[in-house]
Formats: sequence, structure tokens, C-alpha cells
Amino acid sequence: MANHQDNHGFLSGETGQKEQRSFTSWIIAGAVVLIVAASLVFISSRSTKSLLADTSTTPDPYASQLVISDVALSQSSNIAGSQITYVDGAISNRGDRTVDGISVRATFHQNGGSTQVVPTLLSLIRAREPYIDIQPVSADPLKPGDSKPFRLIFDHVDPQWDQKNPDLAILHLHFR
Repeated sequence: MANHQDNHGFLSGETGQKEQRSFTSWIIAGAVVLIVAASLVFISSRSTKSLLADTSTTPDPYASQLVISDVALSQSSNIAGSQITYVDGAISNRGDRTVDGISVRATFHQNGGSTQVVPTLLSLIRAREPYIDIQPVSADPLKPGDSKPFRLIFDHVDPQWDQKNPDLAILHLHFR
């Protein structure tokens, strides 16, 4: 029995086997990529969650080596009509260790003397044009001597807030 070539140059007896092997290879490659990506996300989220999960209010001793400056506030409304508050500034590492995760406690003072305390993760500003793009500190760790712009994002600040800069305290750090 003779094999005949089809329009693509494959022999009709081999076409099904070649296509099956090629399809299986793509499935295996895709699965490997998904597993690696999921692992990276899991590892990153574990260290990020651990920064916020620590409920102690005692700052990391190395926090004194990090200096926050040039703090500025801005606000905008999202599609749902909620008010989003942004705190931008610069953070400098004056110590001798590389930091790849920073949690901050923001204390918003309210009219009448009460406060709203919000823990959050500090994100670095990667680009400002055409819009502000942020990334976790782990994507571009803060090395000794570095100074980088940052942004904190708050979805809900009490309407009684006095509209002044919140007090920012660095609580927990993760080191590379």
C-alpha cells in the first residue's frame, strides 16, 4: 500500500501522528508555563500577605533606616463612585540591607479627634506616563542608598477625615 502526499506535503499515513505529537507538546509546554507562573505568584503573595498578617505594632528595627519624604495626597473617584485616596512620596534606604517588601501603617486623623488606622503595602511607582503604573517592592528591591517614588492606595477613608497627610509608620519589612 502506497502513501500519498496531501496538499501540505505530509504523507497521509503519518499526518495524524505528527499532529498528535505536536498538540501534546504544546499542552505540556503550556502546563509547565502555568505551573511556573502560579508558583511565582504564590511565593510573592505569601511574602506579601505575611507583611500584613503580622499584627504586632512594633516597627521592624531596620525601619529607622528607611526615610519617607515628599508626601503628597490626591483623590479620584472610581467607576462605582467611591472615593480613592492616593498618598505619593519618596522612600530612601539609608541602611546596608536590600528591602523587597514594606508594610506601612497610615493613621488618618478625623475631625473630632478620632483616628482611622489602615495597614497597607507600599508599592513603587514604575512609570508616570501615560498614567501612573505601580509595582510591588519585590519587583525592584530598594537597595542600600536607593531612593524611589512610592504610592499607597486607600479605597475607603472615613468621610470625617481632616484631609491632611496621614501619619505614616513603616511596620514590617522583608529582606532579600
